[in-house]
Amino acid sequence: MMSRLDRGRQGDRGSAAVELVVLTPVLAFLLLAAFWACRYVIADFAVDEVASNAARAASIAPDAVTAQTNAQAAAEDSIAAQDLRCLALSVSVDVAGFATPIGQPAQVSVEVSCTVDNSDLVWEGIPGNPVLTSFSVSPLDQYRSR
Repeated sequence: MMSRLDRGRQGDRGSAAVELVVLTPVLAFLLLAAFWACRYVIADFAVDEVASNAARAASIAPDAVTAQTNAQAAAEDSIAAQDLRCLALSVSVDVAGFATPIGQPAQVSVEVSCTVDNSDLVWEGIPGNPVLTSFSVSPLDQYRSR
């Protein structure tokens, strides 16, 4: 004869398997979402560094034309060094500071936009290729020829 306690335990048979089947997809989704978020943040920081490097390269150039060329080259080098996969890279350089007279403060600003290739992480409901944009400013030396 079965006691009341034994009958209650028989009703729980197989519940662990059901819990495993229900929770596995949820945990897998959470893990993939966390992985995607980490890659997004790392790419965002990388684009910030690219903009900073490009602005610095532009600010040490002797003239506006060279500044634009240096900023583009620095951005491309920095993207390659960080192994950031950009489907499209846009580098916009404001060199108006080179027209400022010597002895007055001036600056160069750079805006970098990168369409990040996340094709290996895409599934329905998650944005595939985010466009990350960063802006950086670097001062020009007040007392050097422009």
